[in-house]
Amino acid sequence: MNSIVVFCGSSEGEDSKILKDATLLGSTLAKKNITLVYGAARIGVMGHVAQACLDNGGEVIGIIPDFLMLREVYHSSLSELIVTASMHERKTKMHELSEGVIVLPGGYGTLEEFFEMITWAQLGLHQKPIGILNTGGFYDELLAMLEKMVKQGFLKRINYEMIQVDEDVDALLEKMENYQPIPVPKWIKKGQV
Repeated sequence: MNSIVVFCGSSEGEDSKILKDATLLGSTLAKKNITLVYGAARIGVMGHVAQACLDNGGEVIGIIPDFLMLREVYHSSLSELIVTASMHERKTKMHELSEGVIVLPGGYGTLEEFFEMITWAQLGLHQKPIGILNTGGFYDELLAMLEKMVKQGFLKRINYEMIQVDEDVDALLEKMENYQPIPVPKWIKKGQV
């Protein structure tokens, strides 16, 4: 993978380990020459990932819709800043510029971005690895809910297993590097993917 989009909170939360892991992820991406694509904020978990990547000589591309330029306090020292007209355009650009997805702790926006990317993968619209950095078990309850969906027949096991999960940055990146995508559904026409 040459580039990874990271979805995470624009708030710092209450657990300092989350910020330490965000910093570790940013520095690790830089050291592995993996471009960081993210939401362009200099605050919150997002800011920690980006600053650590920049501090270690990494390339960081921030993508932000124009109406969030002030609210999310964009990072002014990025390798590249892309301003979009809408949230949808932002996510589309993030998808286009990345070869993998990592989710760190965050709120509604983080979950919405994660679910859109995993839904696109389920539909065969991309075959990128999707990882969750599960710091301190932050996503344990979400993963339990997804398991419940599998048990009750709302989610196929193979689609649940598309998600790579680990509490360790290096272990998660290794899982993502070794990820074998599921076959594209037969009902998707070849030219549509």
